[in-house]
Amino acid sequence: MDKVLRITITLIAALSGLLLMNSLIPMLSSMIGAEFFRIGVFGVTMTTILSFLFGTLVFGILGFLISPFLVRQIRRLTDWSAARLVRLPTHEVLLGALGGVIGLIIANLLGAAFSPLPIVGNYVPGFLSIVLGLVGINVAVRKKDDFATFWAALPRLGREKDRERTRQSMDRPACTHKILDTSVIIDGRIADISTTGFLEGTLVVPRFVLEELQRIADSSDSLKRNRGRRGLDILNEMQKKKDVVIQIVDEDFDDLTEVDAKLVRLGQQMGAKVVTNDFNLNKVAELQGVFVLNINELANAIKPVVLPGEEMTVTLVKDGKEMGQGVGYLDDGTMIVVEGGRKYIGDTLTVIVTSVLQTAAGRMIFARLR
Repeated sequence: MDKVLRITITLIAALSGLLLMNSLIPMLSSMIGAEFFRIGVFGVTMTTILSFLFGTLVFGILGFLISPFLVRQIRRLTDWSAARLVRLPTHEVLLGALGGVIGLIIANLLGAAFSPLPIVGNYVPGFLSIVLGLVGINVAVRKKDDFATFWAALPRLGREKDRERTRQSMDRPACTHKILDTSVIIDGRIADISTTGFLEGTLVVPRFVLEELQRIADSSDSLKRNRGRRGLDILNEMQKKKDVVIQIVDEDFDDLTEVDAKLVRLGQQMGAKVVTNDFNLNKVAELQGVFVLNINELANAIKPVVLPGEEMTVTLVKDGKEMGQGVGYLDDGTMIVVEGGRKYIGDTLTVIVTSVLQTAAGRMIFARLR
């Protein structure tokens, strides 16, 4: 490959020298005299000799001598470009190429209008091609999230229009935007809930929430770092699902520093609901008139109903706080306290439910041995 490049550079230099000498000979003939250039040997004129020696030969040698340096620079540039492109996702490369093509088309149309201008007319199209091509690439890559949202929303435009007509025929307004906070993204259950269809509408992820996730993912604490990376992975997974529409919004509030306060302000501004599992954010948002969807409350609501007198099977794993009690857990994490079960720790028993206690931390079931 290097040899091919060196030969190419040498040929280009030789051809450039020949063209340069052909353009300079008329100027030299006026200074030296046209008779000198008509002198020839064996039918070869001085014009041909000068063009070949000082043009093709000299410039060709110069091109051959500097070609190793140029080849190294070309290879360095191509390696750098390839390394940058390999790190970019495929969809960003394709969007950048599309944006560059659109920029070049616009530059070509505008350049044709400037071509009749004297002196600069020949250079304006090239300048516009470089500038608008780079602008097209940058705009396409920076707007990738908007393109992804629009593309994902296309199949649902018809259904959204039908829903809009239905909402307009009803007296009470309905909001389809749900704002996700940092805790609910890291929790991960929102990904499963969104695919069921119960959480309809557009899921809004503010830019400041993404920045907080990035800060957590870059934390020196390994636990926080893993939580932040989990949140980013869950968002990427949700964006790939066709039935889930995620919108990234750049709206920010410089007068607020806390992310929770910004979420409440954004919910008020958009008239949207906030999805969270943060108890404090839940209370603050409700006090300011923003409706909240709490994932923990949803999880408690869909737990199976257990009535006193029912039988269930449970494995006791530890002793309870009171004398003789044994404690086990259901698959959903519900704690079962069994009276007289301490001596059966490690065994799987059939017990009878005596009472159910609902607390702020969750649900507790009390039972006795059968």
